[in-house]
Amino acid sequence: MSDVRPVLIFDSGLGGLTVLREARYLLPYERLHYVADDAAFPIGRWPEQDLHDRLMKLFDGLIREHDPKAIVIACNTAFTLAGEALRDAHPEVPFVGTVPAIKPAAERTSSGLISVLATPGTVRRAYTRSLIESFASKCHVRLVGSDNLAELAEMHLRGEEVFDAAISAEISGCFLDQDGKRTDIVVLACTHYPFLTNRFRKIAPWPVDWLDPAEAIARQLVRVLGQAAASEPSHEPDEAFFTSSPQNPSLKRLLAGFGLTLITR
Repeated sequence: MSDVRPVLIFDSGLGGLTVLREARYLLPYERLHYVADDAAFPIGRWPEQDLHDRLMKLFDGLIREHDPKAIVIACNTAFTLAGEALRDAHPEVPFVGTVPAIKPAAERTSSGLISVLATPGTVRRAYTRSLIESFASKCHVRLVGSDNLAELAEMHLRGEEVFDAAISAEISGCFLDQDGKRTDIVVLACTHYPFLTNRFRKIAPWPVDWLDPAEAIARQLVRVLGQAAASEPSHEPDEAFFTSSPQNPSLKRLLAGFGLTLITR
């Protein structure tokens, strides 16, 4: 009999929907619950200890309530800060994390000039630095911390006006022209950012490869689930839970486009 327990996909806002979209494509029968800690958004600005404590308490409650068969933390900031502690605290639940895609960027670059576009929290994290040392020591890796880009991505996704100048101010630091070589890969180290990829391409001073981690995260979920992956439809709805308990018709319509029913309490 198929295991109908849900897979939780967590993010601070709407960015994890990029991962949910890929997960549904690869795991069409899986029951997916989307959880957004939007009451804390944007979490990249939180003091680390406060955010760590919040995440530990939040996931304790989510695991008790949903009894998930797996959890995807579709947020670089959250996973690089608390992923190890969450795995230690909940060994019964497999966690799929999100980390900056520095290794594939290093394998793919021709110029050796890579930028990592992330939240300030991810840029500060020792985890990010260790990935560079382990996988990109022969590359020049520029870390670009954006204060506002996740919020701009949310605005764009909700249909609000976002000016090119505002986006350009956040991504301009990604482009390095040095000794006849140019940045050729930008790692999108926040799941919100892929929603703006078409805008990035329009604004960029030259073409680069914008590395979106969503598909790789979904493939890792497939590997983690293994034989536990659902093999037949559960006939249970895919649901979305937001910590701010929003009563927003436009958000309900947006989530419905991703196959999700917003649950409010």
